[in-house]
Amino acid sequence: MDVILLERIEKLGQMGDTVKVKPGFARNYLLPQKKALRATKENQIRFESQRVQLEAQNLQRREEAQAVAVKLDGLAILIIRQAGEGGMLYGSVSGRDVADAVKEAGFTVERRQVALDHPIKSLGSSQVRVSLHPEVSVLVKVTVARSQEEAERAARAASTNVEAPAEDEEEVVDAVQTDDAEVEAEAETEA
Repeated sequence: MDVILLERIEKLGQMGDTVKVKPGFARNYLLPQKKALRATKENQIRFESQRVQLEAQNLQRREEAQAVAVKLDGLAILIIRQAGEGGMLYGSVSGRDVADAVKEAGFTVERRQVALDHPIKSLGSSQVRVSLHPEVSVLVKVTVARSQEEAERAARAASTNVEAPAEDEEEVVDAVQTDDAEVEAEAETEA
């Protein structure tokens, strides 16, 4: 099916382009979202008469998105999840989770604006692209950790460029084992 794009769509085309898409994509997404018109002579004439107005609206939305992008740039969010011994999550972090965390940071972002190529399935940090406008996107740093303290240790280790988290985990395990031994010793002396 041929459609006329009313705005820039990533991996498809620019505003005003006539592109061929699958009928389901046009019927279920482009046409209901008012991102495209069917490519007919009447719609082509209608688009050309409204082109200046559509470009002005697009320019205004892009400027607003750029203003938000300046504030959002460099944002680092923390997502707390349960994970196994090897650092693999029980479940995964999806685009919806990232969008909710960005909302908690004070920005209005929808799930569809978060461009997550694949779900995050392990602890650590990653960069996620947030598209505020078809022409404006920003990177957000997402850190997934078991707890707030673990995230702070990982951030300190990253700032000193040392592989400290593994050492810290060993120290925590040693401390827990030492505490357990002390508790057992106290229990034996009391009995």
